[in-house]
Amino acid sequence: MKEKHVEVQEYYGKELEVSEDLKTNACCTLEIPPKFIREALAKVHDEVHNKYYGCGIVVPNELEGLRILDLGSGSGRDCYVLSQFVGEKGEVIGVDMTDEQLDVANKHIDYHADKFNYQSSNVSFVKGNIESLGELNLEPNSFDLIISNCVINLATDKDKVLKDVYNLLKPGGEMYFSDVYSDRRIAEDLQDDPVLWGECLSGALYWNDFLRVAKNAGFTDPRSVKNNPITIENEAVQEKCGNIKFFSVTYRLFKIDGLEDECEDYGQAIAYKGSIANNAASFDLDDHHHFPKGKIISVCGNTYRMLHDTRFKNHFDFYGTWDTHYGVFEGCGGSMPFSTDDTGDAGSCC
Repeated sequence: MKEKHVEVQEYYGKELEVSEDLKTNACCTLEIPPKFIREALAKVHDEVHNKYYGCGIVVPNELEGLRILDLGSGSGRDCYVLSQFVGEKGEVIGVDMTDEQLDVANKHIDYHADKFNYQSSNVSFVKGNIESLGELNLEPNSFDLIISNCVINLATDKDKVLKDVYNLLKPGGEMYFSDVYSDRRIAEDLQDDPVLWGECLSGALYWNDFLRVAKNAGFTDPRSVKNNPITIENEAVQEKCGNIKFFSVTYRLFKIDGLEDECEDYGQAIAYKGSIANNAASFDLDDHHHFPKGKIISVCGNTYRMLHDTRFKNHFDFYGTWDTHYGVFEGCGGSMPFSTDDTGDAGSCC
């Protein structure tokens, strides 16, 4: 395990100088951010951008005043983006184990505070391994949101990472993160390949194993928000991987008491008020729950709780009780969390 951690530090600290040094597009964001995020990205220092190795967009909605933890924060790009949305009263803490990445992140703290017109920075960085969060003096039940961008696949003990995340989140808090997943379990010889591991491929969890890990940690109903197929575009790496298909997927996991392992029908419904910033016309909870402003929509008990027992509560009207159970709720999607179609047309913003 320790050897794997050293390999990751070497890969991201010394072998990779800039994003273009990556040998595949696995650690590359395969979707175009919305306008308000692009505007926030434009304020981030170029050196921070150049050492970005994420695979998704980890900026959910309703962030004002939140306390956020970024696991594997790297050069700090996502931390500095989120800094703008939480405001001066919010806080963003980044954790990373690679000195070279932390040096870049810390170097530009004052630059970004000035750029955002803050009297003092609301961002800080801590050196640490995300598999040892208990050693970092982080208070349990103290974070509103925990994010990660293409890092958990690099962890050797993913179960422990998610259990620690659950412990650190406040009740009603959320983990919102992007990572690489596979359509099958990856053989040990591929996992032992330092390049495949460093490129975020051979450490990827088979999607069904991820669901088990997440549920075992306490996140009963993982929700897929976005997914994109990954095309390796490197003949040597592709040959090693064979027929394995990889996906960049953004998940949201809520720490909510009472979530059930199936979507159950209690005759409940909700209506979106249109009051979340940058989402005036509609709000998407995940990739199969779309809420147009003003439309009353039937929902399962879990979806009801995800909106009622979290920071989103004030933006919805809620209808119904828990008095009567009507059986399984129809309409929460199938069991496969993302498409195996590899013909995606998403753009890249590497």
